[in-house]
Amino acid sequence: MNAIEIRNLYKNFGQKQAVCGLNMTVPKGAIYGFIGENGSGKSTTEKMICGLIHPTSGTILINGKSHTDIDERSKMSSLIESPGCFPNCSVWNNLMLQATNLSITNKEDAVRKVLTLVRMEGAAGNKYKNCSLGMKQRIGIAMALLGDPELLILDEPINGLDVDGMRIMREILVDLALNHQKTIVISSHILGELEKIATHYGIIRQGKMIKEMTAEEFNAECRTYIALKSKDLEKTKFILKEKYNRVEEDEDGYLRIYDNVESSLIVEYLYNLNIIINEIKIDKVGLEEYYIDLMNEKKGR
Repeated sequence: MNAIEIRNLYKNFGQKQAVCGLNMTVPKGAIYGFIGENGSGKSTTEKMICGLIHPTSGTILINGKSHTDIDERSKMSSLIESPGCFPNCSVWNNLMLQATNLSITNKEDAVRKVLTLVRMEGAAGNKYKNCSLGMKQRIGIAMALLGDPELLILDEPINGLDVDGMRIMREILVDLALNHQKTIVISSHILGELEKIATHYGIIRQGKMIKEMTAEEFNAECRTYIALKSKDLEKTKFILKEKYNRVEEDEDGYLRIYDNVESSLIVEYLYNLNIIINEIKIDKVGLEEYYIDLMNEKKGR
């Protein structure tokens, strides 16, 4: 059974169609990277899953039951936009208030547990307003974890974080999925970070799902290429284009050869033409580049 199954989902706001016939499948235990441009329908879809807005039509199933089912809804939590915290209250008191709202019996134990999960136990006495952005995002996840939900819907939890903040957030999310059996749907524009943790992907455009795949399928589908640098890049590019079908210069100053060829043959070919290579490596197209190519392909139709 899947954690989420969405079939033929539509959402209209007056004359505007925000979600258009969306189909989506999130397996249990997945970290599902939900990807799309601004205005593509990601947040609207997440809000419909959480019951914050109602679909115009279509079906949303949580664990095989309607998303309006009370028992299933109690197993789900979310962080959409920003956590609803009182700025002058401490982290501890904000979480205690949320635990009270959820009628959790052992509130102190529950709050200690979620603070430990998000590595915030040492900041429990801090006022919320004095916390950094990364800390506030972790507090939001802690609030979402109160009540021990099985399904987490997280909207842009890593955007705006520094390098260390993103690393901590990655580790927290992987820990929740692997060691605490949580299913996580996470949207983000930082695709390089998402690629490090996601087990499944869903790519949405103009309210429609245009691609769903596992991380394994993504890795198999991504193109491998040989990247190199030389002292005279323009001359090297000219020479390589005479022999190979596809040679491109990327933004980091590497020449990429996408033909299926051994790197040693390229080195030998250039050496015979008195071109010395400074650096050469085999690499693969990442999620961000794959996504951009897919969007351009769809726009070209």
